[in-house]
Amino acid sequence: MPLTSKQNSYLRSKAHHLKPLVILGSAGLTEGVLNEIENTVEHHELIKIKINAGDRDELKEIAEQISEKTNSELVQIIGHTAIIYRKAKKPVIKLPR
Repeated sequence: MPLTSKQNSYLRSKAHHLKPLVILGSAGLTEGVLNEIENTVEHHELIKIKINAGDRDELKEIAEQISEKTNSELVQIIGHTAIIYRKAKKPVIKLPR
């Protein structure tokens, strides 16, 4: 389910005050990190992930892999931080139409 620009903007504003809940280190995107992201996004719906990547292209590639493997939407990449969203079974965040 792709997000509309209005929904994307809303989620960016909600994520502004959040701290990164998962930090990707030098080991990269491992199964353990993916499991942690999966559990965290399932519980919180909207999370920030700190990605320690070398350059912008690598950072974008890793963020897209995370989004694809966790069936979530990539809301934004800013600096070395990616924001992802996945609607929970019992949603807490109500998206605008």
